[in-house]
Amino acid sequence: MLVTYLEASRDLCETDSILFGAALAVCRIIGAKLSTAGRTTGQSSAIPAWRTRIEERIAKARALIGRLICFRSGNTRPRIVRTVRMAFSGTNVSLSQPDIMQKLTERIDDLKQRIAAWGKRIRRYTERSTRFNQNRLFQSDQKRLYKSLERPMVSGTGPVPNQADTVAFWRSLWSEPVNHNEGPWTEVVASQCAGITPMDPVTITPDDVAEAVRRAPNWKSPGLDGLHHYWLKGTATLTPDRLPQSRLDRDVRMSSQYAPAHDDHALAVQAVADIMVDALIIENHNRGAIWDSKDLLR
Repeated sequence: MLVTYLEASRDLCETDSILFGAALAVCRIIGAKLSTAGRTTGQSSAIPAWRTRIEERIAKARALIGRLICFRSGNTRPRIVRTVRMAFSGTNVSLSQPDIMQKLTERIDDLKQRIAAWGKRIRRYTERSTRFNQNRLFQSDQKRLYKSLERPMVSGTGPVPNQADTVAFWRSLWSEPVNHNEGPWTEVVASQCAGITPMDPVTITPDDVAEAVRRAPNWKSPGLDGLHHYWLKGTATLTPDRLPQSRLDRDVRMSSQYAPAHDDHALAVQAVADIMVDALIIENHNRGAIWDSKDLLR
């Protein structure tokens, strides 16, 4: 029978289907167990069994709390009364005793505390599992970890805002003069802070930088200078006389002429970054390699 189907086969796909069907038929005849690896059906749930049991307990406890509250509110239907008796089974509490309302309140509070404890157990497991998976993903695939931490982009479905209305709105907020009501406490604080001695400027030496980046990862996210730790480690053997001072003088001169006071730090950081790039180009050129400064900051 198999030869007949194989002779009538016209391509490789049909031959593969025929052989698979024949193998499946033989396995069913001899009673062999078929493997379900790679199939979407038959896979076990990722939720642990103990968590499923706890969630069932929480659901039953919440339903019981609802019926106890109904009975305390005056609902005496047979089904509610039967549930209340089951809740107090095994105790000496009777529905006819005078302090039944107090017993109901105590029972409801006990169930709420049990629900809180069960929920906290699930929450601890979820947080620990999340931390474990994120740490493992950080070691294996950092790009996928950072992508999973990003918030989903929410695109608006409403009409596009008008440009004139937007300009008028922000102009009304930022262009109108405002007289702030400053209390007398601001003057008191200013007078108290006037006698504070400013901190001495911090001098960072090349040895400090080399020691700081010695054990740092090479390709983690760079700072404001745009340089990874790999390039900072590569400049440990450079001497000051080999650094291009002309670029530093030019950047400092431009920062003092064209930049406001609050931009001096940013331009100084950029100047240091340019010096590091030039130093790396010199170092690698002496070793026989040619580098482009644009490629170093990518």
